[in-house]
Amino acid sequence: PRILRTVGHVNVLIISVVCPVVHMARVFVYGTLKKGQPNYFRMENTSNGQAEFLARARTVEPYPLVIATKFNIPFLLNEPGTGQRIYGEIYRIDQKMLDFLDRFEGCPERYQRTKIQLEVQDGEGENTLKPGSIEEAFVYSRREPEWLQNQTYESYDAFGDHGLKYVLPEDRSPE
Repeated sequence: PRILRTVGHVNVLIISVVCPVVHMARVFVYGTLKKGQPNYFRMENTSNGQAEFLARARTVEPYPLVIATKFNIPFLLNEPGTGQRIYGEIYRIDQKMLDFLDRFEGCPERYQRTKIQLEVQDGEGENTLKPGSIEEAFVYSRREPEWLQNQTYESYDAFGDHGLKYVLPEDRSPE
């Protein structure tokens, strides 16, 4: 905004410029937000915020990755040391995308956002992470002890041979 003030006999124009601080975060996606999966378009939609692919990665610790609910949603269960090392992708995202993902994932009611250790597999582009390096990123997971009996996967593919058709949020009937 511009403000004109008179100081003594002199008019002074004061210009205020606000430059928002952009805080970048890293997020690990393992399900429908990965490239080639049904919700990837949400990562590409700049109205949700900025997301830059950094690398494919795998969790350092094993976790149970299950497909659950009548909508066949992939869930990473927050039970480290159980299950398999999970494959996914690391993205650098801005605060707007992080806020969008929190809403999309139903955080903190449905999923909780925590930090996880990842082993970088490979990447592409100038900002890729070094293969073999250990990195930290946010991940969306939840605790559901009764789902520990479900089949676990090391990599999720909505079109995989499990035969469980993922239902987009827009196509779901109320539970």
